[in-house]
Order: sequence, then structure tokens, then C-alpha cells
Amino acid sequence: MKNTLRLENKGNVLMVAHRGLSGIELENTASAFVAAGNRSYFGIETDVHRTGDGKFVVIHDDTTKRVGIDNLVVEETTYDTLRALQLADKDGVRGRNDLRIPSLLEYTQICKKYGKISVLELKNHFEPADIDAIIDIIRNEGWLDETIFISFDLDNLIYLRSVLPEQPAQYLIGTFTDDLLDILVKYNLDLDIYYKTVTLTPERIKAVHDAGHKVNVWTVDILEDAERMIEYGVDYITSNIIE
Repeated sequence: MKNTLRLENKGNVLMVAHRGLSGIELENTASAFVAAGNRSYFGIETDVHRTGDGKFVVIHDDTTKRVGIDNLVVEETTYDTLRALQLADKDGVRGRNDLRIPSLLEYTQICKKYGKISVLELKNHFEPADIDAIIDIIRNEGWLDETIFISFDLDNLIYLRSVLPEQPAQYLIGTFTDDLLDILVKYNLDLDIYYKTVTLTPERIKAVHDAGHKVNVWTVDILEDAERMIEYGVDYITSNIIE
């Protein structure tokens, strides 16, 4: 059985399971979320999409082809059709009936059951009403205070900030741009940045900290890289396999 890689000296760094424990179980499935729940992770990350009939499921891609063989466009397909699709396991073969596309509610309930912070990526651009509906699902489950929202779409985060001024939220970005610090300060956002970018330096991490914000890095799967990020002073590390 494949095991996680363990960081021996994390210090104060918090580990986030990327798409659940996707280094072992199929990404963004209940199995991956439970596997992360049973380990030492601080949080469990996933991606939320709106279905064609206005409900919410968790899957990374815009289509189901990579994980589900059948090529369904998530945002054009009904919730029931998506939920009925049996996904292929990590070897590309179907066979496990438990590998299905979870609902946002199921993901939230698993995080709650195992006491893990939800790190929820608003995957594409959402209309305000959809963000409101996502918030309501999580709030009704009593897990909003334990949720961190993340997104590459700044407009999603700007709207989120307008309705939830103090909600933990991280701006996802690939490189450290010249205007990034100003954006974080203006909208009270933390940073979630690709760890391999040459623009990420200890000095820039310190600047984010000095401005009162935190730094998450994605997706770190090599122990030596994780140790370097700890030395840089990041607050969170998102990983498929390291805990």
C-alpha cells in the first residue's frame, strides 16, 4: 500500500491535502477526502463547479473525461447525470462503485466529520447568486468558520469579500506580479502561489507577512522542496502526498 511522505520538522506550517489525498486515492472523491481525514492534514482542498441545473459538485476539470472516461461538460450537465457517472481509478480502469463525483455538501460533511479545514476553490467565474448559494450550503452545515475560499478569479474573491468581510480567502496565482501585494492588501486576501515560480522569494514572503497576510504554496510533492518552502517561511503547503 502506498504511504504518504512525512515531513519531520514542519514547524508552524500547516499541510493541506490537494484534492484530498490524491497521491493515494483518486482525486476529488469521497475516498480521497476520507483518506486525508484519517491523517494529520490541517485542511482538505477541492474544486467546486456549478452543474447545468444549478447545483454544486466537486471536480477539478471542466469536463469529466480525464477522471471519468465519458466526456461530459460539467457546467452543461445535470447534477443527477454527473453523480451517476462511475469514475475510473488511478490506473484508468473503472470498477470501484465508490468512485463518484461528490456533491459540495458531501465534501463539507466529510471535512466536518474529520475536523479538517475546508479549502474550497471557486474553480471558474461564478455569478454572485452562485457564490451566495455555495456559502449557504456550507453555512447550513455549520462549517463556514472552518472554510478557506481560494480562486484564480479575482472577481470571485472580491464578491466573497463584499458579503463576508472577515472570511479566510486566498488569491491563487502562478507568479508574484508587481501589483500582487497591493491586491492582497486592498481586498484583505491571503496568497496561494505556485511554489516553483522563480518570483517567489523569502523576501517577498516576508513582505506579504509584513502586510498582515499569509502564504500558501501549491503543489509541493518532493520533501526537499517542502523543506525549502518551510525555510522560506510559508504558512501552508498544499500537497498530493506529503503530510
